[in-house]
Amino acid sequence: MSGKAKKKRRMSMEKKRSLEAYIFLIPWLIGLFLFFLRPILISMQLSFSDIVKLKGFVMDWVGLENYRYIFFYDINFIPMFLQTVTDTLLNTPICLVFSLVIAILINRPMKGRGFFRAAFFIPVLLGAGYVMKQMLGMGADGTTITTGIVVPELIADLLGHNLTEFLQGVLDRITVVLWKSGVQIVLFLAGLQGISSSLYEAARVDGATEWEMFWKITLPMITPVILMNMVYTIVNFFTDATNPIVDYIYKQSFGNPQQFAHGAAMGWVYFAFAFLLCIITIGVMRRFVYVSGGKE
Repeated sequence: MSGKAKKKRRMSMEKKRSLEAYIFLIPWLIGLFLFFLRPILISMQLSFSDIVKLKGFVMDWVGLENYRYIFFYDINFIPMFLQTVTDTLLNTPICLVFSLVIAILINRPMKGRGFFRAAFFIPVLLGAGYVMKQMLGMGADGTTITTGIVVPELIADLLGHNLTEFLQGVLDRITVVLWKSGVQIVLFLAGLQGISSSLYEAARVDGATEWEMFWKITLPMITPVILMNMVYTIVNFFTDATNPIVDYIYKQSFGNPQQFAHGAAMGWVYFAFAFLLCIITIGVMRRFVYVSGGKE
């Protein structure tokens, strides 16, 4: 077969895969245009406007006034925004490392493997959707739900205030990671099970150790899953129901009708930063992603 024919065949396969991807995207695109596009455009317009008349949502253009207000006059938005960003940047790598380690452990042949897989996914079922909404609706504080480990009073008295605060912060972060790692563990498991066992068998014949096989086979082969999990984790932390800034934007928007415009501006600033962070993550990580035996 000539080189031109091979190239034509390869291109046709790439087009086929692209077509399959677009077919899977069609339901999402239909939902976007039917249900989300108009509210998105109204929200963007509202962030640059002021509501003149609530009935009929009559707006008056004010330019960047709403953005100027949230950056220079709102005393809560910037500190809460920075705290959320800091927590996300700290929790994301911890969550990924923890998920990968757990996935590797429960992917090995062991008794009760199915139980452990289910146990690590249970917090996802309890911490999202209807269950979480009911807990928050009954007055439960979102921060206490995701920070369940508390330093005992006796230990706190022995350690003192500063050490107790540090230890409590570590325990809180561990709790958050346990709550937020279920989906990532499942995705890592799927990636690990997709690696051909013949690669490990060949490596063992050549005398490779488990540590060498992890760095030379396992880690490169699951880099696409690492990228997917990284983006998912960032989005998950930024959109979590217990996120204080999401709650603040909601209260500003719907707690007082006069603050609709300010809430829209906050939402777009928050969305723009999260979107930019995901784009940067994808752009940086694509250099390390292996597909079909080579880097992408």
